[in-house]
Amino acid sequence: MARLILFNKPFGVLSQFTDRGSPTSRPTLSDYIAVKGFYPAGRLDRDSEGLLLLCDDGRLQARIADPRFKLPKTYLVQVEGDPKDDQLERLRQGVELNDGPTRPAEVERIDDPRLWPRDPPIRVRKAIPDDWLRITIREGRNRQVRRMTAAVGLPTLRLVRWSVGDWTLEGIAPGDVTEISV
Repeated sequence: MARLILFNKPFGVLSQFTDRGSPTSRPTLSDYIAVKGFYPAGRLDRDSEGLLLLCDDGRLQARIADPRFKLPKTYLVQVEGDPKDDQLERLRQGVELNDGPTRPAEVERIDDPRLWPRDPPIRVRKAIPDDWLRITIREGRNRQVRRMTAAVGLPTLRLVRWSVGDWTLEGIAPGDVTEISV
């Protein structure tokens, strides 16, 4: 039976166990996860937070990470600006990025999700509003959600992956892990 770790990755942590090639040491998964034999199933950018799955089974790892399986990934996204209906519709239809069009996304405006404080906090500009969106995609290109929101004129301020498939962050504090059998 495969084992899966659900990790609430804090802002600034690399989605790998070592930081090779950097002149300064940055936080990595090894600062939070002491269990050996687990590997990330996908990635989460250093400046993104939230659910990162790690597993001890290569087939399960590939199934989670491979876009062919279209596993839904849901993000809570704080964007700069006041999203207009046409911007949200463009995200729902799929947007053109420099590496081609995205698949359609599920997008809805949500109330402030009252997440944990981010360290460092996001920049706040009094003259420019911000809003929260829930975005679900079924692919996983590099920095895809950030590039999608930017393409429609809504730069991402904060990005938290809330769920992958049926696995969620529910009840997992930043930096904490939950191990389950699959």
